[in-house]
Amino acid sequence: MRRRSARIVLLTGFEPFEGETVNPSWLAVRRLHGRTIAGHRIVARRLPTTFTDSLEALRRHLRRFRPRLVICVGQAGGRAEIMPERVAINLQDARVPDNAGRMPRELPVVPGGPAAYWSSLPVRSIVRALKRRGIPAGVSLSAGTFVCNHVFYGLLHELARQGGGVRGGFIHVPFLPAQAARHRDQPSLPLAMAVDALAVAVRISLPGRAH
Repeated sequence: MRRRSARIVLLTGFEPFEGETVNPSWLAVRRLHGRTIAGHRIVARRLPTTFTDSLEALRRHLRRFRPRLVICVGQAGGRAEIMPERVAINLQDARVPDNAGRMPRELPVVPGGPAAYWSSLPVRSIVRALKRRGIPAGVSLSAGTFVCNHVFYGLLHELARQGGGVRGGFIHVPFLPAQAARHRDQPSLPLAMAVDALAVAVRISLPGRAH
């Protein structure tokens, strides 16, 4: 069995969905790919915005890279802040179809799994650090019931099953300004600010870092 790498952080973003041509979650994590933060190399991967394939893709990346920290990132149109999610729930209940045309209603992410998992990221410490940098941020108590929550719950379930103390969680980022302009001036943040926020979140979330 391969030893877990002590020097890889896995970041994931999503492909565009619901008619968008870009997804800020992927654009932001891609900017961090290959960087080194606090001695850890960042690996960024894009997940499909589908209930059927997203978790299998995530599991493949976990097996391949065996990271010490995993942060999945998603787009949250309508939100005005960078928002670390506190809790993932065992529910799929889509209001729109995913990119494969599936629209599950009132189904569990993991049949027989716990009702919910708490994020193991230091969410309040992340928010405080972002605010000190002038980045709008807040703690979110709901990741929704679409593919973002599906991946968030699936990640925490997999990490709990594996054991080993790997930290994992989910962060939502707002629309980019160009997207917001097409959605009746919804809130937005520049891509550079989202990238900076994720770098801060990684640094604070690494095991052994002071909070």
